[in-house]
Amino acid sequence: MNPGFDPEEIAQLKRECKAERLNFVYVTDEFEDEEENNEHAHVQFVGYYKDKEVVYDALIYTLRLHHSTLVYDEALERLKVQMPDYVSPDEREESDVSDPEKDEEAEILLTEFIEEIEENEEISVREHVEVDDQFDYGVGLEVGLNKTEINEKIINDFIIRFNSGRLQLDTNVYSFSNEDEE
Repeated sequence: MNPGFDPEEIAQLKRECKAERLNFVYVTDEFEDEEENNEHAHVQFVGYYKDKEVVYDALIYTLRLHHSTLVYDEALERLKVQMPDYVSPDEREESDVSDPEKDEEAEILLTEFIEEIEENEEISVREHVEVDDQFDYGVGLEVGLNKTEINEKIINDFIIRFNSGRLQLDTNVYSFSNEDEE
């Protein structure tokens, strides 16, 4: 049985939320960098799924972050076509030998691809909630919101609307560029 449907787990999460005086708790990810990031949050909260109380495990992020991730992934795919033998530093094994010239060439190409994708507005995003009922712990949610940051108020408002069935997502499509940040 999925532990996120276990009444004891749900009761424990409710106690943790009450102790925090919030309707959710933050989840600390081992792969998350130490610097403060206000464009995403990983939280858990209690709600209902198919008339059963459940723990929702939600990754909530801004559309700008979602867009940047999709642009980077697309640029990386193009880089793999252009340089099929290249292995990026974050994908390398310890035994792989680095080639500074090749790394620099790849970095330049990657930057060019990112600029091209953004300039042509090839990637666009909209608000969304993706539900994963095959999640390891409770029900997984991926939530993209058209907000400049993800903070406690935005998370709280989302959970209230989501749990009450009053969530209305913005259906507009957005595209971002690095120039927007300058």
